[in-house]
Amino acid sequence: MEREKDEAYIQESQKRDGFKDEQYFIIPTESFKEYLKHPLVKAMYLTDIGFFPKAYHHYREREEGTEEYILLYCTEGEGYIHIGNKKYHLHPQEVFCIPRNQKHKYYASEKNPWSIFWVHFKGENTGYYPLEEYQIIQMNSIHAENRIITLFGVLFRVLERNYTLGNFIYISQMLSLILSEIYFREKADEASRQNRHITTIVRYMYRHLDRNLKLEDLEEELELSKSYINASFKKYSGRAPIDFFINLKMQEACKLLKSTDLYIVEISQKLGYDDPYYFSRIFKKVMGVSPKEYRNGDYIQKQ
Repeated sequence: MEREKDEAYIQESQKRDGFKDEQYFIIPTESFKEYLKHPLVKAMYLTDIGFFPKAYHHYREREEGTEEYILLYCTEGEGYIHIGNKKYHLHPQEVFCIPRNQKHKYYASEKNPWSIFWVHFKGENTGYYPLEEYQIIQMNSIHAENRIITLFGVLFRVLERNYTLGNFIYISQMLSLILSEIYFREKADEASRQNRHITTIVRYMYRHLDRNLKLEDLEEELELSKSYINASFKKYSGRAPIDFFINLKMQEACKLLKSTDLYIVEISQKLGYDDPYYFSRIFKKVMGVSPKEYRNGDYIQKQ
């Protein structure tokens, strides 16, 4: 019964188009092919863009898909996207990208129709974004939502102006910024919390290169468990935290060897090593050459 209601709604939706206060632009890229050769345009450019508010009976179906990627950002209400045998439910502040050349259909909810920004785009740099992972991205703060809406607003204002090369470049850069906001800007989830902790620990290490830190020191100073610190470091840097710290020390030693006339024993002491011979052994183990050889230019990074 529910499926029959859905099918009836879809059939009715296919008969309607046009929404009050809608905005949309079709960019005549075929008429400006020379612009598309510019490196800053061909990297990422849009072909169609719009905003449909409270889009009751909004429905699109494409048996062959499109040559462009289609990005849908729901600001309120809800809707559905079908790709292959999968159905995705889009809610407010959620984004979904339909990959190019994929059969699909999407439509607004009958009871609570979505308001959506949408954009069709293509370009050489699309492969640098996770556009074919069929994932719903949650813009999980009012600030993120405001940024996205502002960026779309800027695009609409620019598209109301002349089709100049400068405006094509500007539009391409704004589109890249929207995608970066969605896919790359840090979000307030567990991964970002771990990254913040890693950043805090690394800054603490930089401030204490003159000491011989232990895992217990980091645990006490930062009020994080040793197991959490150890696991997080191995996940994000591939190193244990103390190994990472020693590597920072040796990088600082390299700077001092190249940019100062300090004796090796003085550099050793500045980095918390009372025994210069022990310092030299650690340096050679990490860098592949002794401090003296490094200073003299006989340096080959140990792989």
